[in-house]
Amino acid sequence: MTLAVRYTAARTLDTAPAQTRPPGPGEVELAPAYVGICGTDLHIFHGDMDARVATPAVLGHEMSGQVIRVGPGVEGWSPGDAVTVMPLRWDGTCPACASGHHHICQHLDFIGIDSPGAMQQRWTVPAHTLVRLPAALALDRAALVEPTAVAVHDVGRAHVTDGERVVVVGGGPVGVLIALVARAAGADVRVVEPSPHRRALAQKIGLFTWDPATEDVADLVARWTQGAGADVAFEVSGAAAGVDTAVEALGVRGRLCLVAIHPRPREVNLHRFFWRELTLVGARLYDRADFERAVTLVADGTIPATALISKVVPLTEAPAAFEALEAGGDVMKILVDCADGQQGAVA
Repeated sequence: MTLAVRYTAARTLDTAPAQTRPPGPGEVELAPAYVGICGTDLHIFHGDMDARVATPAVLGHEMSGQVIRVGPGVEGWSPGDAVTVMPLRWDGTCPACASGHHHICQHLDFIGIDSPGAMQQRWTVPAHTLVRLPAALALDRAALVEPTAVAVHDVGRAHVTDGERVVVVGGGPVGVLIALVARAAGADVRVVEPSPHRRALAQKIGLFTWDPATEDVADLVARWTQGAGADVAFEVSGAAAGVDTAVEALGVRGRLCLVAIHPRPREVNLHRFFWRELTLVGARLYDRADFERAVTLVADGTIPATALISKVVPLTEAPAAFEALEAGGDVMKILVDCADGQQGAVA
């Protein structure tokens, strides 16, 4: 028996024994080392996804760890290999899969939401979900590969190119990662974020920020672009005001990439879309190429993972960490240390 963090009802988590099972054909057993808490996990914690999540549910999909055992028929993996997981299981038969879009399969099993996740001491997953990590990459930093893959996919969906002006509305973990990936693609980036702590952190890693609470973002965009408007805006805030800010920032034929989960319909200035011939694209998950690119960006330091990790807590303190994130405050990314229950140091 091992320990797992489980969601049991709205705003209720516990740490309880979990039954382990040996890996079957095509499966591997992992020892998760670090698991990040993300915005989707918080949506589950709030009860917003109860129609989808079966309780008790083991959470977590941003992870790093090591292979413990391999099941029958698994080749290319050995105990001790350092890995992360692309937590997607698709059916391969639906129209989305038939079109090559396996990552948005119409019957997708998002592991960690639709099936048990990584926030436990042992975890059995399909071998095809494994992504190899460089031996030199510290496992705490590697826990940021999954959200970085989200950012890589988002920047790709928006077709960001060298020299473009990009506005990222929302400076949380994914927003900052999008800004970093867009900057690596050669874009000139501004991050719109009301939290002083998050703005300070973004500035510390070399990003330019604006405060929508005290500054007129539309005016700043106009001055920055000499009245042309931004080429691309990413909506990462999940707030109605963020949607308005992103739309207003865009110039003629600008692209709005919707990243945040909006749990309810929003009003959108469609006249702006008509008048400036804007384009709206959704960006939901990622594919293997995004994941492999994310591994490279974290490993080579393009993503300053250490600076983004606010805190590491033992598995038994994960419920309290969810409450701390919900309360806001001076945190960016909290990792859960699943390895030994001891608080880990950021490498």
